[in-house]
Amino acid sequence: MKRLALILLFVLTTDSIFAQSPIIRSTDSAVEQSVEVGLVNWGRDLDAAFKLSEKTARPVLLLFQEVPGCAGCQKFGREVLSHPLIVEAIEDEFVPVVVCNNQASGRDAELLKRFKEPACNNQVIRFLNSDGKDIIKRQDGIWSINGIASRMISALNATKQRIPKYLQTVAASGDEANHAKAAFSMSCFWTGEYELGKIDGVVATEAGWLDGQEVTLVQYDKSQLSLSSLAKQAAGVRCANKVYSDDGKSLGRLPGGKLEGYRPASDSDQNKQISRLTALHSLPGLNEMQKTKINSLAPRNTEKALQWLSPRQRQSLAKAGLR
Repeated sequence: MKRLALILLFVLTTDSIFAQSPIIRSTDSAVEQSVEVGLVNWGRDLDAAFKLSEKTARPVLLLFQEVPGCAGCQKFGREVLSHPLIVEAIEDEFVPVVVCNNQASGRDAELLKRFKEPACNNQVIRFLNSDGKDIIKRQDGIWSINGIASRMISALNATKQRIPKYLQTVAASGDEANHAKAAFSMSCFWTGEYELGKIDGVVATEAGWLDGQEVTLVQYDKSQLSLSSLAKQAAGVRCANKVYSDDGKSLGRLPGGKLEGYRPASDSDQNKQISRLTALHSLPGLNEMQKTKINSLAPRNTEKALQWLSPRQRQSLAKAGLR
């Protein structure tokens, strides 16, 4: 573990990815101090944003928000627009601009009319190219953290931009409608977390107990990974003596059982490969999928593991000295 910490520290302190992209900072103090716009450094000059978009190839992220606004607008600002990884992605992958949708005159009112946005509406985020055209179709009512992250990914995909892994984890972690769970019994649940966390489509793992046996509980994205494929890959790394699922069915030669009676192991048994790196677990915005992937990859491929952290998380980790 000490060697792992030293390797991580070396990679972090010699990494040059921390330079942030230029942003157009707001000079509107009333907007900057408003809870409705969260912690993002918003621009207010859309024409300047289009020029920067053309220069950097980053899409413009245009927020129409009520400032000051209702309780729902304030909640969106406090939760979604203040989430550390959402803030980082907005500032580093896009050119952010905010338009106050409750102004009767001036530049804000002109932009409302130009983009045919209703006045005093709930928050709407649109993604534009440097010509002011929508990159993806406008959509109302997207107010969750993972919903906004998914829209950001769609916009980056549409413009053939790189999709940061940390942004993928934000979208995947909150997409509970597509999540399913299964547990696999084996001789050591630490091995299960280490091996199964590597599988594409696995969102999180947890060490636990069921039927008096050590098991690894796997949360996976069923839109990307079927239970049969997960079980086959688990068996391939000798981490599947038995599979426990909601229906309790066997899978081929692998005996099945129901998840009833499962209980998690102690906190000290979770993510054992990185459990002693306390600075890692306290990183702003760190989610379970990030911890799962890093726990699985760090012992053998530190560089690959760190790709699941955002640049600012990596910077914070380097400053913390990996305690």
